[in-house]
Amino acid sequence: MNMIKKIFFGLLGIIALLLIAALFMPKEYAVEREVTINKPVDSVFKYVKYLKNQNEFSVWANIDPNMKSTFTGTDGAVGAISAWESKVKEVGIGEQEITKINEGKRLDFEIRFKEPMNDTAMGFMSTEMVSENQTKVKWGINGIIPYPINLMLPFMKMDQMIGNDLQKGLENLKAKMEN
Repeated sequence: MNMIKKIFFGLLGIIALLLIAALFMPKEYAVEREVTINKPVDSVFKYVKYLKNQNEFSVWANIDPNMKSTFTGTDGAVGAISAWESKVKEVGIGEQEITKINEGKRLDFEIRFKEPMNDTAMGFMSTEMVSENQTKVKWGINGIIPYPINLMLPFMKMDQMIGNDLQKGLENLKAKMEN
């Protein structure tokens, strides 16, 4: 019985240590990628601000060809919502809402995941003129991992996990825009 107590209190001590460590671990993540597209900034921005167009270059929208998409509001305007529903775990169920538009420069949106996890993240796409016929496009997503799950953040490799998909999406966008 004494050995069981030692094991129990040892495990309890490890759990307490992990919970204390999680208090001091980062809770926020931010991932961003960029690409230069050989098109004028106005044509690139006019394309990316429409949620329906984002489904054409987004990696996540292309994982499941049977994904059900619905759109509400005026696409390309604040308050427009793109919702998706998929049986594929990597896609899941969620929606994206345009929250702010700085015309010709930046589009901000909120991404609300419902399945396989319930989470909210913020995202943006920005365009910046490099030259008359070149545009730098940045795509970023940031969010908060709640305590005590944030203990896993250093092991989740969010920059690599999300970043690779953002980069591939930007490459798809570049190919689409330059064709």
